[in-house]
Amino acid sequence: MLGATTTAWPQQSQPQAQPAPAEPPVAAPAPSPERKNPGLIEEVGKLLKDSASGLSSAIPSLPTPGQALDGLNSSAKDASDSLKRITPPLSGQTMASGRMMCPAAVNGAPDCKLAADQLCKSKGYAEGKSLDIETSEKCSAKAYFSGQGACRTENFVTRAVCQ
Repeated sequence: MLGATTTAWPQQSQPQAQPAPAEPPVAAPAPSPERKNPGLIEEVGKLLKDSASGLSSAIPSLPTPGQALDGLNSSAKDASDSLKRITPPLSGQTMASGRMMCPAAVNGAPDCKLAADQLCKSKGYAEGKSLDIETSEKCSAKAYFSGQGACRTENFVTRAVCQ
């Protein structure tokens, strides 16, 4: 066996390219928490819980019923005092309530001044001026149900200012 021996010449190595500086290793994204798909009941429960916590923070600012009534009474008293300052006192005048029919005047119109005077005289005063007048229609039963016949309009003084 002839062995041939050859000399191996060393191979020139080519300069190897330097690897680029390694980028910092990117961490694999953390596994996202498992997403739950809550049902309607859970969502409504969350909504009510959030609403209740918001409401409880607002409740301390609400007045108590007693404070609210005191505020209303104070406002009403202030309004009454303001009205008394604006309007002149009605010396010797008072209100009378009742129901006095206004008689027909010569021209056919109701004379409610006369009815106001009569209402005030019935309460012990001299004369009056009407404040409220009530109007109604008076018909006979036959005229009312048949739609034929005469109905008349009546006027009444129900409140008057008396002197």
